[in-house]
Amino acid sequence: MANLKEIRNRIASVGSTMKITSAMKMVSAAKLKKAQDAITSMRPYANKLTELLQNLSATLEGDNGSVFATGRNVEKVLIVAITSNRGLCGAFNTNIVKETRTIIEKNYKGKEVQVFTIGKKGHEVLKKYVTVFENDNAIFDHLTFDNTALIAQKIMDIFVEGKFDKIDLVYNHFKNAGNQIPTHEVFLPIQATKGDSKAVTDYIFEPSKEVIVQTLIPKSLKMQLYKAIRDSYAAEHGARMTAMHKATDNASDLKNELTLTYNKARQAAITNEILEIVGGAEALKG
Repeated sequence: MANLKEIRNRIASVGSTMKITSAMKMVSAAKLKKAQDAITSMRPYANKLTELLQNLSATLEGDNGSVFATGRNVEKVLIVAITSNRGLCGAFNTNIVKETRTIIEKNYKGKEVQVFTIGKKGHEVLKKYVTVFENDNAIFDHLTFDNTALIAQKIMDIFVEGKFDKIDLVYNHFKNAGNQIPTHEVFLPIQATKGDSKAVTDYIFEPSKEVIVQTLIPKSLKMQLYKAIRDSYAAEHGARMTAMHKATDNASDLKNELTLTYNKARQAAITNEILEIVGGAEALKG
């Protein structure tokens, strides 16, 4: 059994760790509230805009369609993998790395695949397995639509230039604080909505369909990327809050176990001292 000093040191160490994890949990909870409000308020607008423009693109043919909706023979693929810059959030980053590698193996085996990593943690791991086209870690320092639009525009430009035939998004979808869902979406080319063609054309357009496509589709793509990053950002804080909550509970249980061990060791030491005193007294009597 460890001596009392070693056990006291372990109790103090676990107590310090528990204070840190508890503080990180509270910080993540505060950030989560703000991030959750942001994504839940913008999600309906972004989803409806994407749906509308997918429907609109499905009604256009040939040269009247947008360059962003033009399908190609897929040989070169870019996967935009969105993770975080920090750890201590459970399997949040690992799930995106696994999802990205699974997509490459199942969907793009034999194709030329590169990744555009957003977030330091994903970049650190994925660069060992696949070519990194570019990495952006600074977006989370100032997460705004304008800053995200610059990244989206860069991705749109390389698609138009023909550097890649298809561009996918991989990120964690925020469902709730304890549930983050790895999500795979096609970013480019824009996928036309499948279904009844009559249903998707029930709109009155002003100005023409072509003008709407040329002006609104770039804005829609920027909004789609912003929503994905916002989704991932909220999911990150949810994952970290949950992870730190579990870590705090585990630290509390460990501290209680160590305290019990300490009390047992202390009681055993006291008992030994009493026995030595009694033994010495009996020896003096003899």
